[in-house]
Amino acid sequence: MTTLPIYDMTGTQVGDYEIDPQMLAPRVSKQLLHDVVVMYLANQRQGSNKTKSRGEVSGSTKKIYKQKGTGNARMGAKRNPVRRGGGHANSRQPRSYYYRLPRKAVQAATRMAIAAKISSGSVIVVDKFAMDAPKTKTLALAFKAIGLEGLTKTFATNGLDKNLYLSGRNIEGLTISPVSDLNALIILRPRKLVMTKDALDWLKSRASA
Repeated sequence: MTTLPIYDMTGTQVGDYEIDPQMLAPRVSKQLLHDVVVMYLANQRQGSNKTKSRGEVSGSTKKIYKQKGTGNARMGAKRNPVRRGGGHANSRQPRSYYYRLPRKAVQAATRMAIAAKISSGSVIVVDKFAMDAPKTKTLALAFKAIGLEGLTKTFATNGLDKNLYLSGRNIEGLTISPVSDLNALIILRPRKLVMTKDALDWLKSRASA
């Protein structure tokens, strides 16, 4: 069982939160985490790079000079890949890098990533951040009071909070996401994982179901 302190927006500890990482994931598979992170990174690739083949460059298809009798090496058309301005022998074509691992494996990796963050002491629990209107300065000061200024972090909330999202979208190194949309990449990439108490309650209820 791990006990995590709960902070409010002023950086004051207002309670403790007990959670067992084993409840989320009995074991942490580094290989599965690696495979899932690579999948998410591959799916972010555009795959739009392209070069012209010899059939796509402009120029005549006629041989530059006859094949025999000149004393030179034989040479084809000016679009030959050997010549300057010719097409590429193995031209790059647009492609999709998208692929998907089994759904249960991806979900297990998400739970493993959260359990690993808890075990390493990289999870910060905060009380509900109530904001009446979008205010980046207020949210930045709250993170500074907790000691997270300048650190990359993912902030997981129990549901979509529009004011919170608008307040944090201009803070460098901060990603705000509902806890239901978390994945292994946005959990493991930043230094810290910040979660509201309600978000952890949601996780515990799903793990025990």
